[in-house]
Amino acid sequence: MTDLYIVRHGETIWSKSGQHTSVTDLDLTPTGKDEARKVGEELTRGDFGLVLTSPRLRARRTAELAGFGDAEVTEDLVEWFYGDYEGRTSADIRKENPDWRIWTTDPKNGETREQVVERLGRVVKRVQESGVDKAIVFSHGHASRALACVWLGWGLELGAQIPLKTGTVSILGFEKESPAIVRWNV
Repeated sequence: MTDLYIVRHGETIWSKSGQHTSVTDLDLTPTGKDEARKVGEELTRGDFGLVLTSPRLRARRTAELAGFGDAEVTEDLVEWFYGDYEGRTSADIRKENPDWRIWTTDPKNGETREQVVERLGRVVKRVQESGVDKAIVFSHGHASRALACVWLGWGLELGAQIPLKTGTVSILGFEKESPAIVRWNV
C-alpha cells in the first residue's frame, strides 16, 4: 500500500492575506521559498516512486526548491477553481453570501464539489494503483484538504476540520487496511 505525502506550496502574497487563489499564478514570497527549502531538508528525493505537482507556479517552485524539480505536472492537482471568488477573502465573500463556505457551498461560477471529488479521485486512484511505496504531490490548501477527504472516503465538508499551513508536509496512508492520516500539517 502506497503512502501519499502531500506538500502544500510555500507562502504567497495571497495565501498570507487570505485571498482565494486558484488560477492567478503567483510566485512564492521569500518566506515561501524558505518554507520550500525546509521541506526539501526533511525529504529525500530517492524515497519517492511517483512525484506529481500542480502546474501552478507556486506549487512547481515549491517542488523545485524542495529538490523535486523533475515532478510530473498534472492538472488534477490544481487548486479548487473559485470562479467569481478568485482574489477575495472569505470575510469579503460572506458580505454578499453570509452562509458561504467552500466546504458546503459551491463558489459562484466556480468548480463544484462534485467536480473536485472527481478530479482528485483520479489522483487517489493513480497513487493507489502506482505500486510504489511512497508518492508525493505538491498542491494547494483547499485542494490538498479535499484530496485527503477523498483518500479517507469522507465528504468534503469535513475538510473544514483539517486546516493546512503553507510549506507543510502531511502523510496519508493506512491503518491496517483502512485509509488514515499518518501525519498532518508538519
